[in-house]
Amino acid sequence: MSSIVKKGIAFISISILLILAACQGDTDNNNSEEDNAAADISEIVGIEPGSGTMNIAEETVEAYNLDLDLLPSTEPAMITELQRAIENEEPIVVTLWQPHWMFSEYDLKFLEDPQGTLGESENIHTMVRQGLEDEHPSAYKLLDNFYWEVPDMNEVMAKFGQNEDVEPREAAEEWIQDNRDKVDAWTEGIEPVENETIELAYVNWDTELSSTNVVALVLEELGYTVELTPLDMGIAFESLSVGEVDGMLIAWLPVGAASYAEQYQDEIVDLGPSLEGAQQGFVVPEYMEIDSIEDLPTK
Repeated sequence: MSSIVKKGIAFISISILLILAACQGDTDNNNSEEDNAAADISEIVGIEPGSGTMNIAEETVEAYNLDLDLLPSTEPAMITELQRAIENEEPIVVTLWQPHWMFSEYDLKFLEDPQGTLGESENIHTMVRQGLEDEHPSAYKLLDNFYWEVPDMNEVMAKFGQNEDVEPREAAEEWIQDNRDKVDAWTEGIEPVENETIELAYVNWDTELSSTNVVALVLEELGYTVELTPLDMGIAFESLSVGEVDGMLIAWLPVGAASYAEQYQDEIVDLGPSLEGAQQGFVVPEYMEIDSIEDLPTK
């Protein structure tokens, strides 16, 4: 065999080996990227400690034996961390819920929960103090009538959640102007009042800011002076149970606020859902190659 042919065969062999090595490298990189989607996670970014969301998140971490720290935070801080991770296409897991304007702004997904520890569909209930129906029947009737849907709440949240120059009250005013037929249905047959004050408690979440501001504005249309008081979930339930506030639209059931609802069920009045089909759970960006809580690191 001539030296030229031998050199040609050697060149072809080396080329094939280089191509195979490159392909293997690409495969290893792809596998590494997929593995890192979960392996690089060391924490779950949560919200306020003691909230129903954090309580069931803690139970979920234990149930799945996850090797992750559940970090207490606030909704705004959690959103900031999620936005930063998305901008850099980094892996992140957060506690989040729907309705929420972030689902309109970004491609997000709930991780599947085979054990069902995070619950499935949630409803947001309106609750009032005992005696409100007798003392403020018009306010009681409106709170009892108030009902809207996930797209309604998302519409309000999107206006102020994505724009720091827009206040929740302004977003609620705009929604009321655009949905007069729904508002009129809530107030039909309700007598206006004079010189009466109603105090509503709320948790500083975008969902509750949306519903509470809408209801407050409609109560003002009926003639009420409305005071809005921000409280942690547990304190809100306690305050309602002793009559320190008149009502609230913040109770996620059957899971999110279950412990508080059970504790105070004999001391408050549950008017039922003001919104149905809500959901909460562990949420990740769509670009992450995981679909289930079982894909997260375990101990």
